[in-house]
Amino acid sequence: MKQIALDIGLDPGPTLESFYTGPNEAAQKHLQARCAEDTSAAMGAPVPTYLWGSAGCGKTHLLKAVQVALRERGASVGWLDATVLTPPQFNEHWAAVLMDDVQAYNEVQQHAAFNWFVNAQTSHCWVLSAGPLPPADLKLRDDLRTRLGWGHIFHLGILSEPERRAVLRQAADARGVFLGDEVMDYMLTRFSRDLGSLIELLNLLDGYALQTKRGITIPLIKSMMENT
Repeated sequence: MKQIALDIGLDPGPTLESFYTGPNEAAQKHLQARCAEDTSAAMGAPVPTYLWGSAGCGKTHLLKAVQVALRERGASVGWLDATVLTPPQFNEHWAAVLMDDVQAYNEVQQHAAFNWFVNAQTSHCWVLSAGPLPPADLKLRDDLRTRLGWGHIFHLGILSEPERRAVLRQAADARGVFLGDEVMDYMLTRFSRDLGSLIELLNLLDGYALQTKRGITIPLIKSMMENT
């Protein structure tokens, strides 16, 4: 059966606590500890962190969760991904710079990322970045690739199918939604299997079920796809 790939992302406002760790507990604990540290200049320049892994392993979730955690502490952060066509100048008041999907940076973005790295060291600013490959394998300018590879590096693994099922079940229970095994099977075989898309699919199904006053069943999923 042909999979349907939905162009949908993660829940708004992801948190480090809502990240289902699976094989990635070490990375989660590292980020939680870093977000809890003093961000003052007296602590010195923190060692950069780089996360890598295939699509759906949770890289963007973790970067956005760190952004949320730091902002809740009153800290400001810089954000750069491939959609930021005009990167801002480095801000010395940033507590961290977060750089996602570094493999997709164009020349302007690579220049900005390198500049952020250099300024981060003098401003005692943490650098957290992410991409699909180890730093050495990225097709980026040498000086940027070298800096991405300096520091803490975590390889994020994909959740197994039983782990994905457990997360979906937990998310459904939290919403007061019942997902039968047949519905779970249908979701995992017909749609994009990365966890972020599955959770967003559950959100859409929950909303559609409430709107139509029906339970979440395979016919309801088909109806939603035909009417959206």
